[in-house]
Order: sequence, then structure tokens, then C-alpha cells
Amino acid sequence: MKFNITRRSILKIVLTAVAWALAILWTTPFIGLFMVAIRPMEEIMHGWWNVGHFSFTYRNFITVWTGAEGSYPLHIGIRNSLIIAVFSSIIPLAISALAAYVFARFDFPVKNLIFLSIVLLMGIPQQIIAVPLFRIMKDLRLLNTYLGLILAHSAWGAPWIILFLRNYFLTLPKELEEAARVDGASDFQIFLKIVMPLSKPALLSILALQFTWVWNDFFFALLLMMTPDKYVATQCLAFLKGKYHVPWGLLGAGSIITMSLPILLYFALQKYYIRGMIGWVIRG
Repeated sequence: MKFNITRRSILKIVLTAVAWALAILWTTPFIGLFMVAIRPMEEIMHGWWNVGHFSFTYRNFITVWTGAEGSYPLHIGIRNSLIIAVFSSIIPLAISALAAYVFARFDFPVKNLIFLSIVLLMGIPQQIIAVPLFRIMKDLRLLNTYLGLILAHSAWGAPWIILFLRNYFLTLPKELEEAARVDGASDFQIFLKIVMPLSKPALLSILALQFTWVWNDFFFALLLMMTPDKYVATQCLAFLKGKYHVPWGLLGAGSIITMSLPILLYFALQKYYIRGMIGWVIRG
């Protein structure tokens, strides 16, 4: 029996091996995190990879969820994160979609200058606006409130959403809009009934990305949320670390619970990710 091994076959084998190696390397920390969360502390002290004596426990998950043993109750953080992430995704999307459509379809003075300014805002680090943001929220009496954090995330997410949707709207055929305009449809009706349905992949991609970024945020929450009943999930995890002791089991369990929702959201919307990524293509 003769095997016809071509250069293309060898390259395919090598690339497959490299892909598997990278996948294993990438998932190893998550496997370690899971093992730390489901095993007693006395076992993982000898290394999470040591399975000579393996005991399964779900105590860490119950403790971190309920706030037992002096930890911050993660269920409150999950609730707060969910409220903030949902509204911080829907509000900027609704506002930015209108702005993006204007930039994509209408001409007005200094249009390019305004759009360039919006794009440049994406490059500003969060730390630069920390002090003015805190003072503004203090003057508006929005410190330690859901509304204050939602407004901060909405304003921070608006520039990239405008860029994303403006580029996506430019790829949509104008003929459909022109036909609807001939039939007497207003610009808002065209936007609402034609442009938005055609942009479903981009909209869902934005929702997933914005939700994930807000859910994983720690900086704005640390800046604006000050009492345990308003802490988000990332704050609850950070404050699990004691002064003299690090509860690795609780941190592992809390991290798994916290990351579960964004992961489930990604799997639910993954088919729209690639179709919506055209929004990152810069167009003139």
C-alpha cells in the first residue's frame, strides 16, 4: 500500500497539530480554575493537576453564591450586573443606531470632522476620565446608583457602536430605501422597517459584545458603586480576597459562575458574530 503524501497534506497536518496545541494551551487555565472550584483546599494545595486523591465538592459554589463565611453574596452581584449590562447594551444601541444611520446616508456640514472626532474618542483610556466622571456623577447625585453606572457605560460604548453600525449600514443596498421613499415612507419608517431588520446580524453582534464588556467591567463599577448592595459581580470577586488569606476555591467558583452568562450568550449568538463583523471594516 502506497501513501501519497503531498506538501499540502503535510501542511494541513502541521496546522491541525498547532491548532490543537494552542487549544489545549488556551483551555488549561480554565481547567485548572474548574478543578480548584470543585475540590477541597487541602487537595489543591498539592497542585490542581494532582488527581491521586480526588474529592468532589460543590460547597465553594454555595458559599460564594449565598455569601456565607463572610464573603460578599455573589447572587446580589449577578443581579446588579444583569440589570446594568442589559440597559447599558440596549440604550446605547438604540441611540447609536440612529446616529450611525445619519452618518451613513445623509450629508451635512462638518460631517467627516464629527465622525472622526467620535472615532478618536474610542482611543481615550478610561483612567483619563475617572476624576471628571466622578465629579459629574457626584454633582448629579448619581453616585452609587444603577442609573449613573448605566449612563457611564452607555456613553463609553456609543462611539464604537456608531462606527460599527455606520460601516455596516454602508453595505446595505440603497435601492430598497429609495423604493420605499418613492412609496411615501419617511426616513424614520425606512430606518425602522427596512434598515433595522436587514441589520439583525450587526445588532446582535453589538448586543453580545457590549453586554460582555459591561458585564466584565470593574473600573467604572469600582469608581461609582460604593455599598455592598450595589456591587456588581466583578467587585464581589475582587473583594473575596482577604488581607492575609486568598480563598482560591471561592474565587474559582465565583469566576465560573460569573463567566457562565457571557459564554452562554456567545454560544447562543455565535452564528451572527462573523456575519456582523463587517462593521469593523473602515469605509470612506
